[in-house]
Amino acid sequence: MTATYTFDVFSTLDGYGRPGTPDWGGYWGKQGPELLDHRLSLYEAEQRMVFGAHTFRAFAQVLTPAFAESGRDAWVTRMMNLPATVLSATLEGPLDWPDATLVSDDAVDAVARLKKESEVPLRSHGSIALNRALMAAGLVDRVQLTIFPVITGRTGDHPVFHDAADFDLELLDSRTFDGSIQELTYRPTLHT
Repeated sequence: MTATYTFDVFSTLDGYGRPGTPDWGGYWGKQGPELLDHRLSLYEAEQRMVFGAHTFRAFAQVLTPAFAESGRDAWVTRMMNLPATVLSATLEGPLDWPDATLVSDDAVDAVARLKKESEVPLRSHGSIALNRALMAAGLVDRVQLTIFPVITGRTGDHPVFHDAADFDLELLDSRTFDGSIQELTYRPTLHT
């Protein structure tokens, strides 16, 4: 049995993975109760998280116990408590994360092995560079793209698909939350 791998990513309409300035706030300030409830439902299922080093460092720095006391979203707390594999040749253990395993092998080889061995689905939130490489290797089964209703052409940071390979996308599902946030789920196929 091969586990399903989902690349779960937030984006602006113009393709940026995060605000370039802090004045936008989380979710570019556009989140609402429908989105937050849906995100929690996605993370309630048993699954294993997969993170690259950069995203893991960012999460570990921001998602501290003090942040939890100030109002961390329920889905983020759930994500942090799922088992996780962190792919990095630069990080050293132990990791400050409830149930994380550090793997320093080549990311493509490690995820190919995880897909064969895991009894639960795999999900990666963020980890843009890692997931572009995994898509090119044919290891991503679903791209779950949540598009927030903003354009950040001058301030956007981390373009999601910059320098990615070419892919054909089969739309598997589409939803609208809070009247303006789109979630599109695709099956990617390398365009040859």
